[in-house]
Amino acid sequence: MKKAELEELREKVACGAVLESAGFAVDLKESTRKAVKYRHGDDIVIVIHEGRGWFDPLSDAKGDVFRLVEHLDGIPFAAALYVVADLIGFTPSEPAWTRQARERTLDQTVAERWQSRRKPWRGSATWRYLSEMRGIPDPVLRQAIASDVLREGPHGSMWAGHVDEAGHVTGWEERGPEWRGFTTGGAKVLFRFGPADALRLCVNEAAIDAMSLAAIERLSPGTLYLSTGGGWSPSTEAALRGLAARPDALLVAATDANSQGETFAERLRILAEKQGCNWQRLRPPSDDWNASLKKRE
Repeated sequence: MKKAELEELREKVACGAVLESAGFAVDLKESTRKAVKYRHGDDIVIVIHEGRGWFDPLSDAKGDVFRLVEHLDGIPFAAALYVVADLIGFTPSEPAWTRQARERTLDQTVAERWQSRRKPWRGSATWRYLSEMRGIPDPVLRQAIASDVLREGPHGSMWAGHVDEAGHVTGWEERGPEWRGFTTGGAKVLFRFGPADALRLCVNEAAIDAMSLAAIERLSPGTLYLSTGGGWSPSTEAALRGLAARPDALLVAATDANSQGETFAERLRILAEKQGCNWQRLRPPSDDWNASLKKRE
């Protein structure tokens, strides 16, 4: 098949069509407009680039629609071409998005957009979301606000800032009653809550889980609660390596109690081993630390 024909085939068949035909379904709660999560049992595939690309968050697998068929069916590229060709005209179901379009201020930098938003205050929409819907206690909210890691997002949502080693805001996790996402144009590094020089480093997959664990442990002294924002980017890994290199550091894998959480925990164990620091697995009693906090309350 000529290159032009391959490109035409690639444009005509979306990754979502392959996944839906293979029995996968969209996880609306875990999806955003730019990253749609598909699940089939314990298998997870994230579709990106408006359906033209994908990656497996539990491995290094990624690519285009042809590589997706190879990944799912374990067949060679030549056979994958026929599978993709058979899906021409198949339209995957569109998620019933309830999310409003993000505010777009492309003339501002990520840092400027962060600074333009107000910090939450007692009784604000973000405060009510975190306190009433997520069960984060007031002392933890006050400490997080004093640490300048939270902002009021649109429509009662929360922005939880990610910062680099120099303390510069690189992006933020967006969580609200009806959606979740990450900064348009931002970069995931680490959400950091606690003493900057702490030696006990609790790594979570979401900022709300990091604050939930902090609440359960009553803001344990000497602990830095971290979130990767559900990702494992090179900048996130570099930041974790830097923290793990501290003398007497303890890297605590406080990730979710599911297959994805175990995969993250194993990566943290390997990282700790390479950096020569101590390592510990801390599993939440429920699926994640926020669920555990709400059940405890």
